[in-house]
Amino acid sequence: MTMFADRERAFEAKFAHDAELKFRVEARRNKLIGLWAAEILGKTGPDAMAFAAEIVRADLLHGGDEDLVAHLVEQLSGGVAEGEIRIKLTEYAVQAGREVFDDLQ
Repeated sequence: MTMFADRERAFEAKFAHDAELKFRVEARRNKLIGLWAAEILGKTGPDAMAFAAEIVRADLLHGGDEDLVAHLVEQLSGGVAEGEIRIKLTEYAVQAGREVFDDLQ
């Protein structure tokens, strides 16, 4: 039974690790898209960082890309097409993944 218990613990540890990485990548992606949106709105410095933090919090509270996209469309007052926001989400997800994995090394 020890082998099965060890294997179960290993799977649980991997699951927890993968979930943490996914969370970190999504949070970083949301920060990056928040900074991008802040720039469009003319925000810089601390105002841009605060706006990006608001985007991260909004995704944590409501979860899911659909709510995040809707929130960004609303914040940008329709000045950016929904499709462009979705493209940026994908681009920033790739960038965030690279950054998070680089941080691990």
